[in-house]
Amino acid sequence: MQWKQSLSARRIKALSKKEFIQMSRDVRSLMGALFIPLLMIFLFGYALSLDVDRIPTLILDRDSTTVSRDLVHRLTDSRYFSLVTTLDNQRDIDDAMIRGTALMALVIPEGFAASVRSGKTVSVQVIFDGSDSNTATIALGYLKAVIAGFDIGIQENRLRRAGLKMVDMPLEGRIRVWFNAELRSKNFIIPGLTGVIMMAICSLMTALSVSREKETGTLEQLISTPITSLELLIGKLLPYVAVGLVDLALVVGAGVLIFEVPFRGSYLDLFVVSLIFLAGTLSWGLFVSVTSKSQLQASQLAVLSAFLPSFLLSGFIYPIENMPAALQVLTYIVPARYFVEILKGLFLQGVGLKILWPQVIALVIYAVLVLNLARKKFKKRIA
Repeated sequence: MQWKQSLSARRIKALSKKEFIQMSRDVRSLMGALFIPLLMIFLFGYALSLDVDRIPTLILDRDSTTVSRDLVHRLTDSRYFSLVTTLDNQRDIDDAMIRGTALMALVIPEGFAASVRSGKTVSVQVIFDGSDSNTATIALGYLKAVIAGFDIGIQENRLRRAGLKMVDMPLEGRIRVWFNAELRSKNFIIPGLTGVIMMAICSLMTALSVSREKETGTLEQLISTPITSLELLIGKLLPYVAVGLVDLALVVGAGVLIFEVPFRGSYLDLFVVSLIFLAGTLSWGLFVSVTSKSQLQASQLAVLSAFLPSFLLSGFIYPIENMPAALQVLTYIVPARYFVEILKGLFLQGVGLKILWPQVIALVIYAVLVLNLARKKFKKRIA
C-alpha cells in the first residue's frame, strides 16, 4: 500500500482506541509511565545540587587570641562554612580528611595576633580535600572573600587608631543577577531535568510498543488489515502523545509547586513546543521498536540512544562550551539540547517563541526527519 493515499480518520481512531485499551489493561506499565517521571524529578531534584555551602571545616587555632577567634567567627558565621570541630593536633586533620568528615581545615599559627598588631604579614595554612576539585575550587573562592574582609577590617582599625579615615575605593561594583537572583541550582537543574526525563520516558514508552506486539503476534494481525504505514504510525503515536503531555504536566507542576522554580513564560508556548518535541521523540521510540527483535533489546537501544545523549550532551548539567570540539558538534543532533534551551528560556527568562525560534525550528526538523524515518520503517514492515 502507498502511504500517499488519503488518510482514514476512522482507521486511525480505531487503532488509537485499541492502543488506549491496551495501555489501560497493562496497569503496571501505565502507572510506571505516569509515576516514574515524578520519581525521577524528586530523586534528581533533591539529590542533585550544584550549590556549594555548609562546607565541613576543621579549625586548629594555635594562637587562641581574640584576633584569631575573630577570623574563625568570620569564617563560620557565613553560610558557606560549617564548623565540624576544633582540633589540638595537626595529625587529627589528616585522620579527618581520610575519613571524609571534613573538606577543609584552617590552621592559625602561634603569634598570629602579635604579627597582625605589629603590621607584619602573617600566613595561615589552609588544607583542602581536592578529591572533589569543583567543590574545593569554589570553597577556595569563598575563603579568599572571607580573608579579604578580615584584612579590610584590620586596615580600618589601624587607620581609626591613627586618627585617619579609610579612603573610599574609586570603583564600586553593584552586582545584579538576572533570571536567578538567588543563584539557586534548582532553578537551573529542574528545567533541564524536565527535558531529559521527557526524552527518556517517551522514547522508552513507544520503544516497547511495537516490540511487544511482535512478541505477542498482534502486529501481524494489524498488517493483514487495510491500513497504511502512516495511519499505523499516527494511530500508535496519539495515545502516547496524551500520556506524554500528562507526564509533562506532572513534572512541570512538581518543579513549580514543590521545588518553587519560577515559570515566567507562556504555558501555551510550552504546550506547542512540547507537542513538536513529543512527535519526534515518540517517533524515535517507534523506530527503535520496529528495528528491535525483543522488548529487552528495544529498551536497551532506547536508553543508549535517548537517555544517555540527553543526559550528557544536552547542556543539562555539563556546559556545552566546555566540551571538546568534537562533542560540541555532536550535540547538534541531540534534540534534548534544543528542548532544554527552550525550557530554560520559558522557566527562567520568560522569553517566547520570538526569541527561541531557532531551537523550535531545530525541533521541527528533527520531528519531520524522525517521523519520516519511522514511517518508512513501518512501510517496509507492512510491505
